[in-house]
Parts: sequence; structure tokens; C-alpha cells
Amino acid sequence: MTSTVPASLTRTAEGAALQAVFLDMDGTLVDTEGFWWDVEVEVFADLGHRLDEAWREVVVGGPMTRSAGYLMEATGADVTLDELTVLLNDRFEKRIGRGVPLMPGAARLLAELRRHEIPTALVSASHRRIIDRVLDSVGHHHFGLTVAGDEVSRTKPHPEPYLTAAHGFGADPRLCAVIEDTATGVAAAEAAGCAVVAVPSVSPIAAAEGRVVVGSLEEVNLTFLRSLIN
Repeated sequence: MTSTVPASLTRTAEGAALQAVFLDMDGTLVDTEGFWWDVEVEVFADLGHRLDEAWREVVVGGPMTRSAGYLMEATGADVTLDELTVLLNDRFEKRIGRGVPLMPGAARLLAELRRHEIPTALVSASHRRIIDRVLDSVGHHHFGLTVAGDEVSRTKPHPEPYLTAAHGFGADPRLCAVIEDTATGVAAAEAAGCAVVAVPSVSPIAAAEGRVVVGSLEEVNLTFLRSLIN
């Protein structure tokens, strides 16, 4: 976990219950889920294997160890998990070096949260090196802390990443709102006890108790997030 500014639970009379907002990165904040699949296809092609498009929904949103491990098993590629992780991260880092597109509504939402001094964290299954490179484009200043997948002992769908973020802010997870784009991330946030906004990217996500599903971040603002906390 990396903290970039002192944690603060600034409150106002209106919507005082919301203590913090946590955002996933790939597919939620930045339009990079497609980048990851393209990179996986390219790397496995170099290894002499062709990926089935149907596998994309299986690996989306998961930690590197799970997604890479699944593709290794599915293809029978002659490579170790450590070697494959390096290959994928190297290729992805090169890819995002050409620019990282924000999801619709992301810039406006980040600016609103910062303007109202809402503690905001980025919580991703991606590794630290990837998060830092993405934030070079998005802006490190938007986040009071960031949690990377290689900095926790158990990553999504386990609740540890979101519990770690809440602890970093000294916040009650039940008074935090999470924005996620995959079922894996939603499961992690719900297991942590957070209110969840799902913005599906690759695969559909059904509405459920304690979970709201929207079409894009353009439908999400601070008033909306405050309304989720009872």
C-alpha cells in the first residue's frame, strides 16, 4: 500500500456518513481491460499458442497469478508463472506508455471527489509498477492511498485489498463506497462490507442487495455515492 497524502476523514453536515471512496483501476477508471487481453494474446502468440476468445471472460478482473495461471493451464505453454508475469507486465507497461484513456465520466468524478476532500483510494489487482505508470497519466494527486495486487497477501476476490484501504484511512468499510467493473472486484468489495457500484466492462453484473449497477461513471457523482450509505 502506498499513501501519497495524509489520510483524512473530512466530514460535512450533508452526507456525513460516507467516509471514503475506493475505485478499481482497469476497466473502471481507465479503459485498459482490452489492453490486458491484447497483451495476453500477443505474449502467448510469441510462445506459440493461440488464445480462445471465450477465455477472456474467465481472466478479466482477476489477479495476475490467477489469470496467467489459467492461461498457462489452458494452453499448456512451456513457461513458469514468474516468467509469464514478467512478460505480461513488461508488454503491458510498454503498451500504456503510449497513453491511457480514461473511462467516460472518470475525470469529472475524480475532480469532484478531490474538490469535496473525500478520501479516495485506488484499489487494483495490478502490480505496483503498473499502477504507478498508469497514475503518471491519470494523476497521483487524486488518491490519498493506493493498494496494489502484489502488496497484499490475498488479492481480489478476497476482501483484503478493500479492508487494507479502509484501514489506511481509518474508515469503517461499511461507510465506504466502492466502484468496480468485474464480478471478481465486486465480490471483494462486498466481502469487505462496502457499498458497491458496479460498472460492468467485459462481462455483465446483476444488481443485488447492497449493489447498484450503472452503465458508466457518467451516472455517478458524490450525491449518488452518499445515497448508498445508510
